[in-house]
Amino acid sequence: MDPALLRERELFKKRALATPTVEKKKKDADIIPSQKDESSKKKSKPPSSSSAGPKLDVVNYKTMSHSSQYKFGVLAKIVKHMRSRHQEGDDHPLTLDEILDETNQLDVGSKVKQWLLTEALVNNPKIEVSPEGKFIFKASYKIKDKKSLLRLLKQHDLKGLGGILLEDVQESLPHCDKALKALQNEIIYISRPIDKKKIVFYNDKTAALPVDDEFQKLWRSVAVESMDDQKIEEYLEKQGIRSMQDHGPKKPMPHKRKKPNQRKKQLKKPRDNEHLADVLETYDDK
Repeated sequence: MDPALLRERELFKKRALATPTVEKKKKDADIIPSQKDESSKKKSKPPSSSSAGPKLDVVNYKTMSHSSQYKFGVLAKIVKHMRSRHQEGDDHPLTLDEILDETNQLDVGSKVKQWLLTEALVNNPKIEVSPEGKFIFKASYKIKDKKSLLRLLKQHDLKGLGGILLEDVQESLPHCDKALKALQNEIIYISRPIDKKKIVFYNDKTAALPVDDEFQKLWRSVAVESMDDQKIEEYLEKQGIRSMQDHGPKKPMPHKRKKPNQRKKQLKKPRDNEHLADVLETYDDK
């Protein structure tokens, strides 16, 4: 081979290596259709199971968790307002829009309104629905003045039902303080030892008996709160008092079972014509 051609070839290689080259990207027209389909498949891969579900938004989570609290907060405010207006003497029923207007809750949404109309107010034990579809407070007792309260206490006393909780009276009777002050000589307050709640009783003056002061002092000096009936009975027996034996609930006596009779029954022979024994003997002698 000619040495001049070899030298030119070597110089061409050096120049080619020395000059930088930029590789051009293939256009879509230059790509083969099969390669294009494969690349599109790679791009449109289905998302993994971890990212398949919708992302939980923090704002939506807070609104979902507080939605029930908000609804019941609206309901509690309505019930409290209806109770207070009943105690003030306003006993006419109201529509839902009127209630929301009086409680400054007109910004309530349509879903909450629907829940109040169909479920919350209808099923609430302290709210009553009128025939016109309006709402009114449902008190524990239907009493309007001091006369109806005194009548109710008398009925409870006659039927042996006891007294009425003071908080129920305050809830049911409008202007309760004035009525209780006017009836202070007709009623008695007793605190319940369990929870210290006051109970109102009718003061039946016909059952009042005069008790000697000395007996009252002796009665109050004896503490029997921590003693049961058996200990009281033992104490009375030691003091020689037996008048309390016939009082109080009697313990039922256990019934004794009769033992079965183990003797065998003897069959009795028939006694035919025993009343004619003498007559038959005299007849045979003849």
